[in-house]
Amino acid sequence: MSHDPSTPDDSDSRQDSPPASSGFGTRAVHAGQRPDPTTGAIMPPIYQTSTYVQPELGRHLGYEYARVQNPTREALEGNLAALEGGKHGIAFASGLSAIEAVMKTLSVGDHVVSEENTYGGTNRMFNKVLSRLGIRFSFVDSRDPDQVREAIRPETKLLHMETPTNPMMRLCDLGVMAEIAHEAGALLMVDNTFATPFNQRPLEVGADVVVHSTTKYLNGHSDVIGGALVVDDDALAEELFFVRKSTGAVPGPMDAWLVLRGTKTLHVRMKAHNANGMAVARFLEGHPAVEACHYPGLASHPQHELATRQMDGFTGMVSVELGSGERAKRFVDRTHLFALAESLGGVESIIGVPALMTHASVAPDRRAFMGVTDGLVRLSVGIEDEADLLEDLDRALKGL
Repeated sequence: MSHDPSTPDDSDSRQDSPPASSGFGTRAVHAGQRPDPTTGAIMPPIYQTSTYVQPELGRHLGYEYARVQNPTREALEGNLAALEGGKHGIAFASGLSAIEAVMKTLSVGDHVVSEENTYGGTNRMFNKVLSRLGIRFSFVDSRDPDQVREAIRPETKLLHMETPTNPMMRLCDLGVMAEIAHEAGALLMVDNTFATPFNQRPLEVGADVVVHSTTKYLNGHSDVIGGALVVDDDALAEELFFVRKSTGAVPGPMDAWLVLRGTKTLHVRMKAHNANGMAVARFLEGHPAVEACHYPGLASHPQHELATRQMDGFTGMVSVELGSGERAKRFVDRTHLFALAESLGGVESIIGVPALMTHASVAPDRRAFMGVTDGLVRLSVGIEDEADLLEDLDRALKGL
């Protein structure tokens, strides 16, 4: 269709993203996107292509090869950067590949201080893969800043933190961690998967890199595997883009589109996850069959005061101690709405036993040291009706 010169063309005045001062929900819906210039499609198209035709040798239209550039992926990256308050979003094929890309900016002999109670896959990658390549790791309880300081070496280049941790729901003070890292000339990377940027934005308090498994809350519908990094520093972003281009851990365009679809409702879903998580935690804390309930939103949580300062909400992740593997098995086998499965962060509720599932690859003595017992059960509380969730748990706990 030809353009009518009598009609003002304001397309150049339209921003790809709403102003940074816009509310979280506005950024979730609009950031990184604009209507398709050809058709006006309000959702970014899925650019399902591996390569791009170039008008002539030495000149292209901004895209050459899909491992390096893809418009659907770029829309997602702009969206995630806006939600975390950073300048650069970098999407990956999984959360682990995002963490691995940061590790690939290091060299033989470099040292990393990591929270000890990390996701089991992260622990496995650090201990059984990257350590063989000459990168050294120290694992500490980051609830105690002194332990982190004592683990710092001259060759320390990175602090890797998870808060809340998986599955014990421990917290570290992100502002203090940033001070420790920067005093040592190191970077601070924070896995923000459990909290999401709706509840916590580590870059605002000094973190250098935020990592997500976009598989979880950001996508929210249990239908994609993905990961992402968000950074502010231009040089660091350039290096991470180079690592991704050189190693190839890119998400496909359909995966990027699915995560982008998910982030549009993140603010709505997280309000429900936060509310249901609190209701479930309060119910479990008071149940006679439960020995301990781990949830930062509870006043009984030892770091509740830090949680209220550092977080805007406490997520839908809850862990409970039932005392034995047998009791844990009976509990998870008897729920109906809470599906026994790996993963978390979907609209549906999920339940699992970390010692036999997400943390099975962690050495038993290390699991015991972290408090991940055979009787620990982790719940990802979905957005179903609160009364139905509580009834499901109550029925499953009876007789324990």
